[in-house]
Amino acid sequence: MDTLRSARLDEIDRLNGLISASARELSRGYYTSQQVDALIAQVFGVDTQLLRDQTYYVIERDGELLACGGWSHRRTLFGGDQAKAGTDSDLDPRTEAARIRAFFVHPSAARRGLGRRLLAHCEQQAFEAGFQRAELMATLPGEPLYRAAGYQAVERVSYPLAGSEAVEFVRMVRVLSRA
Repeated sequence: MDTLRSARLDEIDRLNGLISASARELSRGYYTSQQVDALIAQVFGVDTQLLRDQTYYVIERDGELLACGGWSHRRTLFGGDQAKAGTDSDLDPRTEAARIRAFFVHPSAARRGLGRRLLAHCEQQAFEAGFQRAELMATLPGEPLYRAAGYQAVERVSYPLAGSEAVEFVRMVRVLSRA
């Protein structure tokens, strides 16, 4: 039985391991191996603020982390601790969109509905916190999941990486409603 629960601060190493495995395997055909290495070093990883806010979740089976993802009421749109600078202030749910953040699925559990399950949970939590819209920055391998869930692409972004060429991301938005 798969369990969805809040991620814990003492799981950072395990979460980063899941994120790295997911990025390396599921990004094939979308990004080069050099781009993936740079993304893992510079962008992908745990944002500990989400863990402290208790808005980052995992799905596990028998103690094994299969998927992770979260939402945020803060301004940061994407990136782990290594990609952040400055304060991460709160959003106004009346006028701004909640952030859907850092979704990764272990390659052995890919395409089994875990990402969709986490996404629905995060959207419901954001809606219950008063947000009417959600926004995210999708990776190219993640874009089909979000599109299937009703997100609309609003902008393609070329994101520069140190020591590597830029990578393409897709900023996407969706109106939230009660599940």
